[in-house]
Amino acid sequence: MLELKTAGRNKPPMANTNPQAMTAQKDISDLFAGRGPLASRIDLGKEARRKVSRAKLAVCKIERRDPIMLLEASNVGRVPELIPIRYGRMLANPFAFYRGSAPLMAFDLSRLPRTDVIVQLGGDAHLANFGLFASPERRILFGPNDFDETLPGPFDWDVRRLAASFVIAARERGFATDDQRDIVGRLCETFRQRIGEFSRMDTLDVWYYQFRSTSLLAIADTAEERRKELAVIDKARLQSSRSVMGHSTELVNGKLRIRELPPLVYHIPLENRRDRKQYDDMIRRFFADYRLTLPDDRRALFDRYELVDVAIRVVGIGSVGTRCYEALFMADGESPLFLQLKEARASVLEGYLPASQYTNHGQRVVTGQRLLQSASDIFLGWSKMHHTGNDFYVRQLRDMKGAFDFTTFDVEDLAEYAVSCGTALAQSMAKAGDPALIGGYVGKSAAFDEAIERFALAYAEQNEADWTVLKSAVKAGRIQAMRE
Repeated sequence: MLELKTAGRNKPPMANTNPQAMTAQKDISDLFAGRGPLASRIDLGKEARRKVSRAKLAVCKIERRDPIMLLEASNVGRVPELIPIRYGRMLANPFAFYRGSAPLMAFDLSRLPRTDVIVQLGGDAHLANFGLFASPERRILFGPNDFDETLPGPFDWDVRRLAASFVIAARERGFATDDQRDIVGRLCETFRQRIGEFSRMDTLDVWYYQFRSTSLLAIADTAEERRKELAVIDKARLQSSRSVMGHSTELVNGKLRIRELPPLVYHIPLENRRDRKQYDDMIRRFFADYRLTLPDDRRALFDRYELVDVAIRVVGIGSVGTRCYEALFMADGESPLFLQLKEARASVLEGYLPASQYTNHGQRVVTGQRLLQSASDIFLGWSKMHHTGNDFYVRQLRDMKGAFDFTTFDVEDLAEYAVSCGTALAQSMAKAGDPALIGGYVGKSAAFDEAIERFALAYAEQNEADWTVLKSAVKAGRIQAMRE
């Protein structure tokens, strides 16, 4: 938070005690590079099956652990007064709990069989973390859009987290178990087939590939489904700094300011001129450092804007309690630019995998996003609040962003969405890793799909049990929760 009191630099939630993590760096150097003939890289993927078979990915024997203790550990360094909001949001339903419990699943996955096929992970791959975003050329694309936990790691971790999210969402909708299996089957089959296709493509073609909104519409089986998807796409196309300005600003004493909406959007109270000067100096140093992380052409664009206002903004479920802000800039007194400043803490995976090579976690997030997305925000960069030591990354607040309301999906809608997410995940891994290695491991049969299906159904049960533990802990007064 841009508070004037001192806050310590965040740490990974727990020490790295998993022996597999000690050897993972060798796996990264051996497998991540993607060099050599296609056939030999596919063979390396097949060799990885002999170490950890595809069937072993179905294993979901979770050791005894206290989910509340693990969640509480992940609160270290968060803003204390916002933690009850985090828990209040997680109480809503099992899927909301799942969104906020990435640290818990990272702990579980680290103790289950896993491959040594390493890619750049998103780290929190659930279906709500996929959506629409804009390329610099203003094309509407679909893909992963949350990278707070990004880190190199076993490719199956993202696949398993995404698959389990579809089962949990399907359970929320009351879908039968057979339908849950079919949806995850569509996800995994799509992922496996697309990885195979990417492995046969020219390397540059993989890098340039974009999963556009037109391709998303082509997956829809009915005219009604295409109509609903087109409505979301059209709405995303209208999202911009100018549209945000229309409902998120107001004039205060003749000056343009971000509109407050407590407790979710508010300004830091500054009691005297000395505090105001210290605060202003801190913000200006932050943006001066951020500017240096932009390419030269983007710096020239950024320099046209003047900082007008900064406010705290509470976001997400898993991110609640982290420090997040929005900043309003203006050019020529008429052209607005809203930037989001989001705290970048140590990835939840860092307790179980080699730590990030970047000293600033904002740089870790930005690099992961640039690797995993087919196109990224032109204002994507990072910086640090020097008086606290907290790392941040910066991006536009709502630039052609769009999300689909999967809580209204029927079985076929959710299955079609699984196809889209499977395609997007395969493209991200093919761009950031080596599709031939992954393709060699997953193979051409349904063995991989069936293993992930079994895991996803089992982990959905575990997630619901952990959600019940959270409810009991709140009822017993062990933790405090606040519903908004």
